[in-house]
Amino acid sequence: MFVLSDLPYPHASLEPVLSRTTLETHHGKHHKKYVDTLNDLLAKEGRRPASLEEVIRDAGPGKLFNNAAQTWNHGFFWECMAPDHEAPSGDLAGLIEAYGGLDKLREDFVTEGAGHFASGWVWITLKDGALAVPSTHDAMNTLSEDEGFPLLVCDVWEHAYYLDHKQDRKGFLEAWFDRLANWRFAASQLSAAQSAAPGWTYPAPR
Repeated sequence: MFVLSDLPYPHASLEPVLSRTTLETHHGKHHKKYVDTLNDLLAKEGRRPASLEEVIRDAGPGKLFNNAAQTWNHGFFWECMAPDHEAPSGDLAGLIEAYGGLDKLREDFVTEGAGHFASGWVWITLKDGALAVPSTHDAMNTLSEDEGFPLLVCDVWEHAYYLDHKQDRKGFLEAWFDRLANWRFAASQLSAAQSAAPGWTYPAPR
């Protein structure tokens, strides 16, 4: 059975961008519901997969994929934020400079996420040796779509930000990029991509 992955920081540590209430609700209710539903579906099918990534790649469209991918997306999302924000450095900083600089990356990230219609996710990925800023709909992610190797992601489903930012998704994305984006995690993902390693994976089933 898959578990609800832990938050890597206390619930109140991302304030004021994301409140304790938002984190408690988003992690403890939304994410948990996906995990619980996923486990129910797998039990009904008599499946005991070795990894969540295996489930996502094999599921095909439908309820199993949606709950597996949303379980993965949320686990990855928690890692993409840090209360002790630091600027990008090393190889990642070089790629950002080649992209056009941090301001350009911020502009494209906010524009892509704010302009994404309805529910989904906005990503920073490594694709063909350069940074890219795609968005995916609903539960879709970089395991299901050819969007590159994931470095960071932000959740643009309304429940991710509405309690704190109401309908202002653009303002949320600006604050998220400026104050919460975990560039250390992005750098570790980049290192994995450069060495052909899998990068972050969801906790294995117990």
